[in-house]
Amino acid sequence: MLNNTLNTNEVKDSAAAEVEFSRLSTDARSTEYAQITETPAAPHRLKISHQEIGSGSSMRRRSVVRVDKTTTGVDLKPVTSTCYVVLDIPVGNLATYSEPKNVLAEIMSFCATTGAATTVLFDCTGNGASALITGGL
Repeated sequence: MLNNTLNTNEVKDSAAAEVEFSRLSTDARSTEYAQITETPAAPHRLKISHQEIGSGSSMRRRSVVRVDKTTTGVDLKPVTSTCYVVLDIPVGNLATYSEPKNVLAEIMSFCATTGAATTVLFDCTGNGASALITGGL
């Protein structure tokens, strides 16, 4: 289970600075955190949720980690940026989590590094992150 407060570098921004969150709510399959310093007019939320679909060997679990951040746009109106990672695992037909871990690691390394580099690039200059930010291919 995750801590009620994420405040020991569990979450970092693009400058690699810690962003602290406090748990707002939890139910059986989801939880929501709010940035500790957010204002009511500019919510900054981190959400984790899980959903199981099917049964037996056809059962799948869809897990989502999502961040929504409201800021002020150039027109001085609120705008929200959203990013999420979805992991869809065929839990009913797997002996181990090895392959789901592999595909998650592949997405993380593609987004957070540039090829042979092993340093995590929080500034979003990794190959995948750059493509997501700029709309490039």
